[in-house]
Amino acid sequence: MPRLYVLFGLIALLLTGAFPSAPADSGAARAGYAGDAACLDCHKDQGLSYLHTSHYRTSQLASKDSVLGSFTPGSNVLMIVDPARTTTQPGLYFKMESKNGGYYETAVTGWGKNLLQQSERIDIVTGSGVRGVTYLYWNGDGLYELPVSYWTDGHQWINSPGYENGTAKFSRPINPGCLECHASYIKALSTDPLTNRYERDSFVPGISCETCHGPGAEHIARQKAATSQAQAILNPARFSRDRQVELCALCHNGIQREAIGPAFSYVPGEPLANYFKPLPTDSPPSSLEHPDVHGNQVGLLQRSRCYLSSPNMTCSTCHDVHGPERPAASYSEKCLSCHKWQSCGVAKTMGHRIASNCIDCHMPVEPTNVIVSDTAGKLVRARMRNHWIKVYPAAHLP
Repeated sequence: MPRLYVLFGLIALLLTGAFPSAPADSGAARAGYAGDAACLDCHKDQGLSYLHTSHYRTSQLASKDSVLGSFTPGSNVLMIVDPARTTTQPGLYFKMESKNGGYYETAVTGWGKNLLQQSERIDIVTGSGVRGVTYLYWNGDGLYELPVSYWTDGHQWINSPGYENGTAKFSRPINPGCLECHASYIKALSTDPLTNRYERDSFVPGISCETCHGPGAEHIARQKAATSQAQAILNPARFSRDRQVELCALCHNGIQREAIGPAFSYVPGEPLANYFKPLPTDSPPSSLEHPDVHGNQVGLLQRSRCYLSSPNMTCSTCHDVHGPERPAASYSEKCLSCHKWQSCGVAKTMGHRIASNCIDCHMPVEPTNVIVSDTAGKLVRARMRNHWIKVYPAAHLP
């Protein structure tokens, strides 16, 4: 049985009650920014399609549509140690409850009938739900991670990744660097990169149009005035290849880097090196075969022969950022625009059917050792697609 590190000292927070959700800002939380709704007048097709992407849904305010997992009695409990079956150590379980017009995570710990509880309201949902979601809550102007996450594979409640099994910890702070890749903006109340104090009403959930295109208020004003002057908007398609890829690398290049500028200060089209120190180059090659917490998709792609030999290849060669992600096998058509399936080493044994799925062989899905949940002795690992395009051992063949 695992040791229990139940944080009894936090029980005092129960007396304060839950904090209500902060209202969503329209998107114009910063000077010069207009918000996604303002883009729809002229860019309706792209805007409406983008609403269904994982980028757009990577954070949301808690609601019946964004909060995933069962809150129905009988399937709303994550049992860590059954308090009815332990006499030497405190039991611990979590209840996910719908009450008082919101959704709550409640930790229950103790012996027999001598139980202590802490309940916090889910205020923010992070993650698109493709793999799962993790929940955050406000305590005054402090933002914290909740201890239980929902995992889509198996439709199950799990300890939030990185939490030590057997804890009821409600004190993990959410710093600006975390939010930079899960939201469009939030105003920190300190210049400390490890702060978790924010102006709550400034939160702009999801990745918005202006995250990639820059502030749009002036562009909209000029369009309405029908001026012939410059568009006053950034178009990533016109960036150099390096700047296009670095725009994606802001969030898709792992977390093994050190910021040299404040969160949300990056300007699309500028060198990422102005905002982050370069990644270390002395890592053993074998370590790059396994994706880290965000897959390190860009770093792995840049090691691929396809990328090195194709001067115009970028992330957008395959991915349409304005539309929902397609099934992986459908990207095979991109491969076959340069490669002939007959030249594949297994063409003689598999025949033409290999043309329908180059991806699973040459970009296999692999487990990560970083996004791991230890829940009641059971390990749950995220599986992510390796973006190092190459020939893999036969074990990866479908």
